[in-house]
Amino acid sequence: MSVLALMLVLGHIVIFGVTHEADEGTAAHLWQLLMAGQLPIVAYFALKWLPRAPGPGLRVLALQVVSAIAACAPVYWFKL
Repeated sequence: MSVLALMLVLGHIVIFGVTHEADEGTAAHLWQLLMAGQLPIVAYFALKWLPRAPGPGLRVLALQVVSAIAACAPVYWFKL
């Protein structure tokens, strides 16, 4: 979901450029839903897999954190 959010932001920037609108558009709302919607999924994964396989579980969670930061970076950088 983080990768999809990143692609959504980058696609919006490529198509429409960096625009600062008075009201958030559809892309902003979809980005927010994707980023918030993955929290329960990640929490479920952590609760299920960290006790069973801590090493691989931590690697997957680290990858998830990196992809979430990558999805947030363009929003912060361009002040969208």
